[in-house]
Amino acid sequence: MKELNLAYLGIFNTAGVFRNLTPAELTEEALYRGEGILSNTGALVIETGKYTGRSPDDKFIVDVPKIHNKIAWGKVNRPISLEKYQAIRAKMVAYLQGRDVFVFDGFAGADPDHRKKFRIVNELACQNLFIHQLLIRPTDKELRYFGKPDFTIIVCPDFHCDPEIDGVHSEAAILVNYTGREVLIAGSAYAGEIKKSVFSVMNFLMPQEDVLPMHCSANMDPVTHETAIFFGLSGTGKTTLSADPNRKLIGDDEHGWSDNGVFNFEGGCYAKCINLKEESEPEIYHAIKFGSLVENVVIDEKTRVLDFDDAKFTENTRVGYPIDYIDNAQIPGVGGVPKVVIFLTADAFGVLPPISRLDKNAAMYHFVTGFTSKLAGTERGVKEPQPTFSTLFGEPFMPMDPQVYAQMLGEKLDKYGTKVYLVNTGWSGGSYGVGSRMKLSYTRAMVTAALNGELEKVEYKHDKVFNLDVPQSCPNVPKNIMNPRDTWADKKAYDETAKKLAGMFRDNFAKKYPNMPAEIVEAGPRA
Repeated sequence: MKELNLAYLGIFNTAGVFRNLTPAELTEEALYRGEGILSNTGALVIETGKYTGRSPDDKFIVDVPKIHNKIAWGKVNRPISLEKYQAIRAKMVAYLQGRDVFVFDGFAGADPDHRKKFRIVNELACQNLFIHQLLIRPTDKELRYFGKPDFTIIVCPDFHCDPEIDGVHSEAAILVNYTGREVLIAGSAYAGEIKKSVFSVMNFLMPQEDVLPMHCSANMDPVTHETAIFFGLSGTGKTTLSADPNRKLIGDDEHGWSDNGVFNFEGGCYAKCINLKEESEPEIYHAIKFGSLVENVVIDEKTRVLDFDDAKFTENTRVGYPIDYIDNAQIPGVGGVPKVVIFLTADAFGVLPPISRLDKNAAMYHFVTGFTSKLAGTERGVKEPQPTFSTLFGEPFMPMDPQVYAQMLGEKLDKYGTKVYLVNTGWSGGSYGVGSRMKLSYTRAMVTAALNGELEKVEYKHDKVFNLDVPQSCPNVPKNIMNPRDTWADKKAYDETAKKLAGMFRDNFAKKYPNMPAEIVEAGPRA
């Protein structure tokens, strides 16, 4: 085993420090320690216990003078003092004494011009397997000359904070120290906390290098290298829609947009598994094999067959796997300047068009607004879809003022003439509970038409309530679903619901972004 001295982190007297073990070694270690079992396809299957999704109320940023004015403080970015952080850190490193520790040294950022080195220190072998597969794996030479990491993340799921003493909200805590270039994760075994901590760090570092960090997936045409990006929160379809067998997958979740083009922050994918079917999502289905980590999917302990339809533990069942498990993955994860940007939203009200075209001001409005519905299981306590406005389609991970990121997007749209579409992957024919979820085949057809230019050739109708230009036809999509009002049996109910949602848009925008330019404000829905 490959050992590493972590004394410089204050981590002493460990039973062993094991650096960059292979997926096979990590799987063996996890099985030996009783962290999980193997499925019939060879994937490691674990349960994460109480925390089956991110815990946003437990995330804090260390507040020190050097970065205080750079952070958009509020409900998302909560401050914690350096003294409280240091006290928790001291207890965490003491907790690791006498224990085996697993270390992964790897990269975030497929573009070498903007790549960052991360060191992940894990208590659990299964979580080290996860981040090994999710980040960009170094070559033997890169590992030999890895040197000092740009950021370190220490993860102890079985260390529990004391809220009264530690100044946090529960036994779990995610503490980001930008000046100390470190993240602490305590009390939660949900692997997504590690992945999103890396993302939060990149979202702070990249704008300083004139790179727009984006919560999006990306793919490209294998022949022309025409590139598209898909913005959207968890559950809106970023992973599914970017895993198109006719296009090369650059990445499924986290990217940067530089003057060189789009590049993946990661080297893997973290896909939802609930109701997974081979026929509808074959790329994800076949990626669940040896080397993958499956979270909270019910498994038959005798046959080891996974039941993707069973939400016994959570709706937010997940699998993490390296991107090269996808046959059409683009490796390294680098594409060109995006030709098309697609904003994905899952509208639980069922009143937004399935697809609409946005000009620059409307694109800025909807980027900042980030409307969607929280889907069951993506956060603790969310049992059914709830309407939400998440700034930049990734508010929990964006530490700085939204205008920093929004201005960067607007400049890039101007510079490159990129087209933008808003796509509703949510409900049609009525609100959640009455209508039905938009068929994936229809959404795929609309996205394809946007990418290949066919939507530039059709007739458009302006939706006066939502201030959107709606195509009246699309190849391989029934014409009657293009205008959502036509799909509702009760037209009066549609009108009332649409008016209600438009008002929510305007109220949210006025409250959150009172200083936005008038042309962006007026590009949104109208009361």
